Amino acid sequence: MFVSIFGLGYVGSVMTACLATRGHNVVGVDVNLSKLESLSAGRTPIVEPGMESLVAAGVRQGLISTTQDVEKAVHSTQVSFICVGTPSRANGSLDLTAVKHVCEQIGAALRSKSTGHTVVCRSTMLPGTTQRELIPILDKASGKKAQKDFFVCVNPEFLREGSAISDFVNPSMTVIGAESNEQAASVLAVYEGLPGPQFVISIPSAELVKYACNAFHAVKVVFANEIGSFGRNLGVDVNTVADVFCADTRLNISPAYLRPGFAFGGSCLPKDVRALAYRAKELDLELPLVESLLPSNEEHVRRAIVEILSGGAGKVGMLGLSFKAGTDDLRESPYVTVVKRLIGEGCEVRVWDPNVCLGVLVGSNRQFIQNTIPHIGKLLTDSLDEVLRFADTVVLATNSLQAEIVRARLRADQRLVNLMQLEPRFDTELATTSVGA
Repeated sequence: MFVSIFGLGYVGSVMTACLATRGHNVVGVDVNLSKLESLSAGRTPIVEPGMESLVAAGVRQGLISTTQDVEKAVHSTQVSFICVGTPSRANGSLDLTAVKHVCEQIGAALRSKSTGHTVVCRSTMLPGTTQRELIPILDKASGKKAQKDFFVCVNPEFLREGSAISDFVNPSMTVIGAESNEQAASVLAVYEGLPGPQFVISIPSAELVKYACNAFHAVKVVFANEIGSFGRNLGVDVNTVADVFCADTRLNISPAYLRPGFAFGGSCLPKDVRALAYRAKELDLELPLVESLLPSNEEHVRRAIVEILSGGAGKVGMLGLSFKAGTDDLRESPYVTVVKRLIGEGCEVRVWDPNVCLGVLVGSNRQFIQNTIPHIGKLLTDSLDEVLRFADTVVLATNSLQAEIVRARLRADQRLVNLMQLEPRFDTELATTSVGA
């Protein structure tokens, strides 16, 4: 492939060197002349283990060249990767000045190019940026139409400084945001032969994947440090705790709990998070992440209630009440909170949960309903059909029923709110169909 890289900072330089080692012809473009001169002479413009030899080999083999002539770079290549920085402004927003400028330049070059071309945004940008801001710039500058006369994709990078070359040649995954497999074809060709799964998804989804990964990495670092600080203040060997914690690959280090759903509840998580935060305060120890867990969980419940009430305070049928499917445990169930709030807002509510029925409940759960939430106990029924007939809005609050099955049984005038997975609410302009992974 013939590839142009716009921006020879950390990501662009590593990509240039690594693509050349795979036999691609790479043209580096940058406004900084010293970077171009360094790369042209076979020297790495950044400090990264292994870069010096890769750059020298690429230049020696004639696979790496540089230019400040954007038109020449675009016309001589099939794919252009935008790798310029998107730094923070003082208020925390992204400064898109550089990426917008590059789009104007590439668009102007595309105006006179008669063959097809793919523009790939590798810079980190918030969901919607490519479609709302960059594609209009490319369209205007080129006088052409993106995704028709030329293609635009998003390809987030997952390179770590100090191990970037290894991360590039042995990626954990390759993510391409595109509106079709055809549009992603040139990008897939650039990465052909690399290990790891490849995902072709919508452009906004690809943009968000990068933020999801980085935010989770940040959460993990802060979480580990807060638990470490807590343990050290109590004289606990936190390294041993970390070793045991990391040994659990079924729940702790796994996909478990990492898919969006509803708020947590039950007899363990709320109580234990609360106790941890309280003990930290006794130690005069600030644990902002731990302290934020319950408020964040409560905010998720609040958003769900707003979603349910957006259809008006009418008749609501709750399918599910226990804190999770397969149990009759109502202790700190977020769904009990939802029902209480709905009643307070004037809604008529009926509840069905196959595991929560006064006729079969025994022990503490029966006592909890009778003593703590008797007004909710009166709303329980063992008939799913009765709840479905009664409700104007049906709230799915259990994984024991599939949303598709419930939706198929609803009347045309009924509304379904799936708390297990709230429907996306982004603009229809951004709602592109995901294609095969």
